[in-house]
Amino acid sequence: MARWLVMISPVGIAAAALAGGVQPGHLERGKAIYEQRCVVCHGPEGRGDGVQAPFLSPRPASLISAATSAKTDQELLRVIANGKPRTAMPAWKDILSEEEQRDVLRYIRSLIRFSQPMLTPPPPAGSQ
Repeated sequence: MARWLVMISPVGIAAAALAGGVQPGHLERGKAIYEQRCVVCHGPEGRGDGVQAPFLSPRPASLISAATSAKTDQELLRVIANGKPRTAMPAWKDILSEEEQRDVLRYIRSLIRFSQPMLTPPPPAGSQ
């Protein structure tokens, strides 16, 4: 019996909500900005496990957590623009343009992967 694991990415949904869709290069530009400015705290996969994370209190947010995923694009753009008080998250509004901030958000949304549970459990070990 075949088992299926479906990966669903909200990139299309999130991007469509942002400025009417993704133009060529937006994700690539968002990734480049993320790797330059965000990865040291949030980590390469957005898990909040960057090289600086152990030295920060509170620890950086996991950008792929259910709590972060549930936030609206506007909520996340506010955090990107204004930072987060009493954390190491800086405000980027004076450094990144609004379009660059949206590109970073597009990239962050592309990191999120949801999987559906298998409909039937796998066979017991050793039964084939």
